[in-house]
Amino acid sequence: MGWLRKILAILGILFGSLLILIYSITFHPDQAQPADVVCNENAPLLKADSKIKVLVWNVQYLAGKKRVFWYDVPNGDGPDTGPSREEIESTLKKITDYVRAEDPDVILFQELHDGAKNTFQEDQLERILSQIGPAYACSSEAFYWKSLFVPHPKILGSVGMKLATISKYKISDGIRHSLPLMPADPVSTQFGLKRAILQNDFPVEGGDKFTVLNTHLDAFSQGTDTMHRQVETIAGLLKELDLAGHYWVLGGDFNLLPPGFDRKSMHPNGAFFYSDEQEIKPLFDKWNSSVPFNILNGPERSKYYTHYSNDPAIGKPDRTIDYIFYSSNLKQTSYRVDQGEILWTVSDHFPMIGTYLLKE
Repeated sequence: MGWLRKILAILGILFGSLLILIYSITFHPDQAQPADVVCNENAPLLKADSKIKVLVWNVQYLAGKKRVFWYDVPNGDGPDTGPSREEIESTLKKITDYVRAEDPDVILFQELHDGAKNTFQEDQLERILSQIGPAYACSSEAFYWKSLFVPHPKILGSVGMKLATISKYKISDGIRHSLPLMPADPVSTQFGLKRAILQNDFPVEGGDKFTVLNTHLDAFSQGTDTMHRQVETIAGLLKELDLAGHYWVLGGDFNLLPPGFDRKSMHPNGAFFYSDEQEIKPLFDKWNSSVPFNILNGPERSKYYTHYSNDPAIGKPDRTIDYIFYSSNLKQTSYRVDQGEILWTVSDHFPMIGTYLLKE
């Protein structure tokens, strides 16, 4: 039986080596860790009487709207795996032109790529910063998908996706908070997305602090408690900020419908990705939303739709899944979802723009 022990030993060594290899090429963030912040030393401080214009936008890795990606349809057989270089260049110009025209003070982007095979390994944050002008003196980023290789048949290469916050004003520090993971086997978990919240603090003249939180919650989580747990994590952070008396704004792609939204009003292909459990309701119950949920369910709800699926069976904006929440010591002076005609060609999400005043 010595030969059997030798074979088992060899198999054990090979299996152990495979596990080490998988671990070495994948991303293993801590529960909370410092986030990268790059800031011009001359970046101005926020003033106590500032009106802060915030742009929040899932830009779908600059892919534009000419593709139906493999994950865009319920059975996962969309024909496309990535945009062309020409589509990226066109979308990059539209996004940076839009930023210069709107001139926001703070920008929260989701789904920027960095090092991904299907977007030619480019750092998309770096490309955007190079074209929006020197007024944007500070930026911060946090990855939520990163691997040198993913063995999924639609990927078969590197991935890199991150949150990015850009500012005209000084960012003093950043923290990446991990969100709870979707249930999966141990190997799939290594290659999967590791969702996060990017928290950045902005010092305010006079000693106050303004905190910005940027996030992108899980998709494809139906049938699990993932969204409940991710919302609970966010609520915990907001409670801490409230106890500290900080001003704060939270924005991003929550991949959740408004509380009470009737999924039957949607095309079945869209309704498939959501549940009726109203996982986001605790945030609406406790904190200020840019738009109250009764309006998001009312006769003018289409004005606030933020998502325009790539699935051709749907063919129109039909849901709100992106939100801005803000602290009680801020005043929202304006808010809109920009559904302008050119924006129908940029991303499967529309930009949200809110302006906030620090209350005395």
